[in-house]
Amino acid sequence: AKQLASYLGLIPKHNESGKRAGKTTLSKEGPGYIRAKLYMAAIVAGQHNTDIKAQKTRLLKQGKTKMQALGAAMRKLSQICFGVVKNQTEYQPQVS
Repeated sequence: AKQLASYLGLIPKHNESGKRAGKTTLSKEGPGYIRAKLYMAAIVAGQHNTDIKAQKTRLLKQGKTKMQALGAAMRKLSQICFGVVKNQTEYQPQVS
């Protein structure tokens, strides 16, 4: 699942040079058309999926921005998809 997230460009990339500390962004090194579909799916999952919704509220309480929480939701969705395909089982929410 980590390699899939890396391929899709959903891993954080630190932008800093010398004493300047920049923002952390997504690496965006993979196919953009898949990231675009995950983006829209993450927006909807943030409203309807209990796992993603719980993660989003937890990250926002920790002081993360909405886009950082959305990027984490995109990565979690890719991990969920990978697990479902790998194990050939139905998705079971972890938070009830």
